[in-house]
Amino acid sequence: MIISLLSYSGKQEALLLLLDVGPSMHSVLPETEKVCSMLVQKKLMYNKYDEVGIVLFGTKETDNDLTKEVGGYQHVVVLRNIKVVDGDLVEVLQELPRGTNDGDFLDAIIIGMDLLIKKYGETNKGKKRLCLITNALCPVKDPYEGTKEDQVTTIAKQMTVHGMKMESIVVRCLTGDSKNRTVQFHFMGLFETRNISPVTIFKGDLEISSKLRIKVRVYKKTSEEKLPTLKKYSDKAPPSDITATHEVKVDYEYKSIEDHGKVVPPDQRIKGYRYGPQIVPISSAEWDAVKFKPEKGVKLLGFTDSSNILRHYYMKDVNIFLAEPGNTRAIAAVSSLARAMKEMNKVAIVRCVWRQGQSNVVVGVLTPNVSEKDNIPDSFYFNVLPFAEDVREFQFPSFSNFPASWQPNEQQQEAADNLVKMLDLTLPGKGEALQPDFTPNPVLQRFYHHLELKSKHPDSAVPPLDETLKKITEPDVELLGKNKSVIDSFRRCFELKENPKIKKSRRLLREKMSGSIDRESNADISAQPLPFERVASLNRNQSCSMISSSHLCKFCQEKNLNGFCQYLVSKDLTLISKIEAIDSEVTDDEARSFLVKSETKVE
Repeated sequence: MIISLLSYSGKQEALLLLLDVGPSMHSVLPETEKVCSMLVQKKLMYNKYDEVGIVLFGTKETDNDLTKEVGGYQHVVVLRNIKVVDGDLVEVLQELPRGTNDGDFLDAIIIGMDLLIKKYGETNKGKKRLCLITNALCPVKDPYEGTKEDQVTTIAKQMTVHGMKMESIVVRCLTGDSKNRTVQFHFMGLFETRNISPVTIFKGDLEISSKLRIKVRVYKKTSEEKLPTLKKYSDKAPPSDITATHEVKVDYEYKSIEDHGKVVPPDQRIKGYRYGPQIVPISSAEWDAVKFKPEKGVKLLGFTDSSNILRHYYMKDVNIFLAEPGNTRAIAAVSSLARAMKEMNKVAIVRCVWRQGQSNVVVGVLTPNVSEKDNIPDSFYFNVLPFAEDVREFQFPSFSNFPASWQPNEQQQEAADNLVKMLDLTLPGKGEALQPDFTPNPVLQRFYHHLELKSKHPDSAVPPLDETLKKITEPDVELLGKNKSVIDSFRRCFELKENPKIKKSRRLLREKMSGSIDRESNADISAQPLPFERVASLNRNQSCSMISSSHLCKFCQEKNLNGFCQYLVSKDLTLISKIEAIDSEVTDDEARSFLVKSETKVE
């Protein structure tokens, strides 16, 4: 279990890590090392001007300014003073010392505050952050004056005065593999969340009608974190040239088809768009004129039952609609509307144009987000909805159309139900596994790790996937082991057999592709590979239709490819009957007679 008090700041923050390395923390220090070093790796990537310091408590030694100045504060070491992040800091965090004494986390907090005050004074308010990681099992010493509660109150007031923020990660329940895994995920999730300054996507009116508008602001709530942009650098500049940017500049030239040596200037180029077999040229002026140019704004189109908007309709990122800060009338209006929609189980459909000059219109759904806390206002979540062209309606045959022998019996259905229950990640009393807020992207983490290795050893190989990250991408071995009987029961109830005809067809295709077909039987086969390859690339229904209409045999006769027909006969390749595919219209007798007809035509 982890209790966290998270706060995020903007760019160029000063972060001081207060790490408990006492004996009771030794079992979790490997995870602490891992996630703290990953945090610095991300800062090197996205916030390379941030400053980080490290304070350890629970150490055998004592090394801090307050001990020298006023005494006390034993077993606290300033491992690294606050300075800009670098690769050395990653190495320091990957090899934390193991302490031998109990540590006082209040001492560590006071020393951390002292470092921040001496470094920044009254400046950098709101960008000074302390992060404490401890299991809080060691007792806190009594202060020289007052009570412990008075000491905590004094610390909190000083943090407020100097514009400091703090997050505390208290580790509990470190026995058992599954609980350790929960700790690992929470650790990585807490640290790997990237600090983002809020930027408005839209600032304006939510237009309910021509006479009713609510001042709102829209922010991104979730957005896919992608790999950082990789840039090209040149090594042609002399190493001694300190002004060299090593930037690679790419220029493109467009040349005439008639005269390859003639460069076509920009004013003589025009884009062409395919329309059937032809290419239609459209100039930039025409393209600009045909563009849809809606006015900026968010307009309510109406309300509908939430059951009408299915989850799979959601597209792109999630945004959040908030009332304009400080606008009491707007806050009351948003709150009233959100609570009414929640009570009536409704959602709102809105038309959005986020900025002036935007070439597209977005239609989306507002879902009420009613807050349970008095200090957090009500809001709306926004999801983009698809237009008719965006919906993919795939047609699949109904399961009820299959023969009775293909329908699941009660035993099979029960085995499937048990399998689903066994793999449920939200079992009562145990909490939810793989929570999005605490589950880092294993692809990104592996990239950062490899990048850090390459920065020190350019020839280093790609490391294996970390065990903690592997638990995100692979089934839970402990869970599968405990429920082996359920999995075995499901396997016994659903026996899978390979269709011999499909197996034969695949073997034939492999032989054809590898050139094992006897080309000497008919030289034209190699010259005309179209029929066979085309059949192989079609789906089963198309293949059945093509062969049943004798197109294939007719093609072979027209092209004098009798050797190909003989090859079909020799391999017992025939029509796909109803026995093999339920949606086939060919009976088994018709399929068998097809070979006879083909053989007669060949002779």
